[in-house]
Amino acid sequence: MKQINIEIKAKCKYAEKIRKILFSKNADFKGTDHQIDIYFKVKKGRLKLREGKIENALIYYERKNENGPKQSSVIIFPTVRNSSLKDVLEKSLDVLVTVDKSRKIYFIKNVKFHIDKVKNLGSFVEIEAIDKDGSIGKNKLLAQCNQYLKLFAIDSKDLISVSYSDLLLK
Repeated sequence: MKQINIEIKAKCKYAEKIRKILFSKNADFKGTDHQIDIYFKVKKGRLKLREGKIENALIYYERKNENGPKQSSVIIFPTVRNSSLKDVLEKSLDVLVTVDKSRKIYFIKNVKFHIDKVKNLGSFVEIEAIDKDGSIGKNKLLAQCNQYLKLFAIDSKDLISVSYSDLLLK
């Protein structure tokens, strides 16, 4: 499945406040997932295998490292937990880094929200405005992302320009 996302990642000082806002907007809470993301060394973009109780996928994405809302081109290949795919990837590619996190997952229409606790990094919030089939468009995705940035009162100094994998590698 190929899709376009406009997304932000920020340090999260007020997770409970954000959860209350999401519930006040009738967000669909999908649950709390313990996820292990294994990033592999690749020539271009990023490739990770995500294993969790809720979400399992091989994910390839390209995104510039910049603060604020940024566009990602994403290809998601759904997998099953503990499949032999992990062994194939680990034997054929070098592992770059492993990200271990607890993730609360919410949706409001096409916008996905994560409240994450990442081992060795701390707490974060992510907003992903998702266009799975090209019917929404970049401008509306950007407007949605900015709307929730304001609603959550996320300070620009808390925005993160890189992935968790990059933060762990520093």
